[in-house]
Amino acid sequence: MSWRIVKIGDLGNVITGNTPPKNRLEFYGTEYKFIKPTDMEIGMRFTLSTEEYYSEEGFKTYFRSLIPPLSTCVVTIGSIGKKITLTDDYCFVNQAVNAVIPNPEKFDPLFIFYALKNMLHKVKAADTGASSGRENVSKSNFARLTLSVPTNIKTQQKIAAILSAYDDLIENNLKRIRLLEEAAQHLYREWFVKFRFPGWEEVEFKNDLPSGWKSKTLGEVCDLVMGQSPSSEFYNENGEGLPFHQGVTNYGYRYVSHQMYCTNATRIAEEGDILCSVRAPVGRLNITLDKIIIGRGLSAIKNKYGFQSFQFYQLKNHFIQEDMIGGGTIFASVTKKELENQMFICPPEILLTKFESICRPIDNQIKNLHTQNQNLKNARDLLLPRLMNQTIEV
Repeated sequence: MSWRIVKIGDLGNVITGNTPPKNRLEFYGTEYKFIKPTDMEIGMRFTLSTEEYYSEEGFKTYFRSLIPPLSTCVVTIGSIGKKITLTDDYCFVNQAVNAVIPNPEKFDPLFIFYALKNMLHKVKAADTGASSGRENVSKSNFARLTLSVPTNIKTQQKIAAILSAYDDLIENNLKRIRLLEEAAQHLYREWFVKFRFPGWEEVEFKNDLPSGWKSKTLGEVCDLVMGQSPSSEFYNENGEGLPFHQGVTNYGYRYVSHQMYCTNATRIAEEGDILCSVRAPVGRLNITLDKIIIGRGLSAIKNKYGFQSFQFYQLKNHFIQEDMIGGGTIFASVTKKELENQMFICPPEILLTKFESICRPIDNQIKNLHTQNQNLKNARDLLLPRLMNQTIEV
């Protein structure tokens, strides 16, 4: 096979994104994904949903920055050398991201995604150490970085097909995870929002609640641990100590992934705890599968009576959207007292036990699919450099 060295800028068009002014609400809507680093999940090929979207008005104003499908978006400001995503539709990105739109006549878009993923260490090494103290690789420096590509586009496509087979399986599992979670969330709403639980026809209502139901604060039914950030001198990325999370940076669709570790354990979240972000964005939920240290941006929540599946779906229903809690109160941040004082319905134990008997097996299926995906990601990431450095020929 014949390979050649090219610059990123030679692959096609490189676009740096931007963020419309927050006070121009007409630029924000629901039409076009607005991808930011916090939306990207490490190890996933596509970013399936985003925190914010552009409107048609935003599209008209920023159309020159529109990113087409199958473009590779690389984080170049902030946490660089870690996050990368492939676009699945027309979208926009913010100023911390450079999007590479490859020339399809010379370069296979999927191959370019994997080739750039394989050279994220070069992006990290190109950090100029901006005066702000944040990691930063300028567009010009990013475009000058080099990579090796097969001259024959068919060879590129073969390599992309091998790696895509893993991502196809991962994405299929993720679809199954979403369907399972939606089924459990639908059951929660049927029973505990619409009150169509087993035997509801024979139950009397009092003060808008079925007889025997109560309203209690979150603090009455759950143990809460508010995070506290240790000094940064204890942080590392070498796996020393316990995994450390202080915000939503490494949130996944349902479970957190570990990137930062800490050797000074302050506040602990245990395996299975629900993680709730308490600083903007408030109310984003994930679950930890490991014992971790939590920083000031997170709270760990555990139901006192073991109804953890119920608690997760109740919280998802309560945080109707990020920063908006319950009946519509908006929080930029939330204290332990404010979180503990949130009011929730408390159904009878016999109904909670029945709900757990249905939804806990669903949650276990989701956990198993997540584990399968982690194994697939590990296998793919072992194969990736061998294909790119030609250790394995196709």
